[in-house]
Amino acid sequence: MRIVNWNVNSARTRVDRMVDFLIRHDVDVLAVQESKCRDDQFPYDRFTEHGYEVAHFGLSQWNGVAIISRVGLEDVQTQFPGQPGFHKDADTEQAIEARAIGAVCGGVRVWSLYVPNGREIADPHYDYKLRWLYALRNHVADVLRANPEEKLVLLGDYNIAPTDQDVWDVSAFEGRTHITEPERAAYQQLLETGLAETNPGPGVFTYWDYKGARFLKGEGMRIDFQLASPALAAVAGETFVDVEERGGKGASDHAPVIVDYAV
Repeated sequence: MRIVNWNVNSARTRVDRMVDFLIRHDVDVLAVQESKCRDDQFPYDRFTEHGYEVAHFGLSQWNGVAIISRVGLEDVQTQFPGQPGFHKDADTEQAIEARAIGAVCGGVRVWSLYVPNGREIADPHYDYKLRWLYALRNHVADVLRANPEEKLVLLGDYNIAPTDQDVWDVSAFEGRTHITEPERAAYQQLLETGLAETNPGPGVFTYWDYKGARFLKGEGMRIDFQLASPALAAVAGETFVDVEERGGKGASDHAPVIVDYAV
């Protein structure tokens, strides 16, 4: 089963690229982040006409996640247990954002995740990011404790560079999010539940900012991951990042991460 995660930075803008990508790479499951549309705006028909089922969760022109599958789409969930919400005013209801969607695809529980960015270290969004990650950790720990043989994969844009090798110049990020010790600790605690990275390792970038000609200069970050449970990681095979997709005209600022699993 070929499973892919891709922050597309607007599904409506890049639907042609998404369809071409699915066909070109013979993809079974695509986990999408930053669809940037409401459910009623998502271009479902463009995928269903090629034999895919679609589950999408979007509330506005921000965030938005989807799972596009040709191997089944069952038990869809639009948040994980314990997922926190956000509002910059702590006295206002902290509403759940469109950042997580899960479904069973061909016997594998797939989650498409768009982890909060954090914005700035002193911003309430940074604390929200950490709470979101720890709630995800707790959910995964509960699932794997109940069933150690669960085939589970958490795919998406984590907005964290786990090591200094995962940014083009760590000094350029001094005092900024994505590389701070608390963020990296939260990511590490996800791995300590038993999850394993099945995507390419440190130094294989998945994101290049549009500003400053970062892609042409090779100045990227590795912030997009597939984290698989032990039972699924054991059958992970070929894995690569489609860097050429990032280099195309009108591309997203993220590249797709592709992993094959023998399931």
